[in-house]
Amino acid sequence: MALRAPDVRVVAITTVAGNVPVMQATRNALYTLELCDANVPLYVGADKPLLRTYQNATWFHGRDGLGDHNYPTPRQSAASGHAVDAIIAAIAAHPGIILVTLGPLTNVALALAKKPEIATQVSRCVIMGGAPCCEGNITPAAEYNIWVDPDAARMVMRSGLPIELVGWQLSRGDAVIHEDDITRILGFNNPLAKFAIECNSHARHAYKVQTAEDGICLPDPVAMSIALDQSIGTDWSDHYVDIETQSDLTRGMTVVDRLNVAGDERNQAVWAPVLAKKCKTKVCWTIDNRRWKEALDKALR
Repeated sequence: MALRAPDVRVVAITTVAGNVPVMQATRNALYTLELCDANVPLYVGADKPLLRTYQNATWFHGRDGLGDHNYPTPRQSAASGHAVDAIIAAIAAHPGIILVTLGPLTNVALALAKKPEIATQVSRCVIMGGAPCCEGNITPAAEYNIWVDPDAARMVMRSGLPIELVGWQLSRGDAVIHEDDITRILGFNNPLAKFAIECNSHARHAYKVQTAEDGICLPDPVAMSIALDQSIGTDWSDHYVDIETQSDLTRGMTVVDRLNVAGDERNQAVWAPVLAKKCKTKVCWTIDNRRWKEALDKALR
């Protein structure tokens, strides 16, 4: 969607171990770049979380992360250098850049650890992640991107980055690409539209098993549509947000101080590291589903 937006320049893409191992993610991203006829440097990043054992989500997305349709090997190769250094360099070269994260936050956390001041040089950091104040998709408490590397997510949430949190739940319900949407998109009759539907075939089945909702749930494109046009998010509020890293039961839970009680006497000690930053996260609660689908259509026509 970003590559197809005429008024947007994508300066770099980075990959990370998430739904699939980092080298498979790299292959998938390079293949997508070729489909979009785009020339953007792509950098390989972390192959495991900061502290945890890596656990993929191939049960949901297929062994290759694209529904196991045996897409050809991309002709392009990744750029030399590590994703962490590429993130730092891109932010330094483009003050005010918009950072969009669609996977675990390992690379971003490592970049912040290496150069904390980059947090003040980003104008927006749109994060697809979390399940604020609702159920998760990997455990009852957590969304996968945050759960798989909660320590990185906590570092990022406490960094001072101007975060806009786009949770998994925003891609459910009326935001799901239903059968009539699928028919419309396939009617565009081009390779991009076909790929967008086809590569989500395994995920569609897994989503129906998980939620009983039939259709394609697209949290990453929802987040990107908001990165491209913030007004697609229709209800926002600013809150202190932290990530649970200690509990096995609620590991990776996105804890939102929605009632603004973190500063109360009974909570100050626990929330002290977040309160000290005095930096709240902008949380998106609802989206304009019609406009989100229009944005997707525009990218795929």
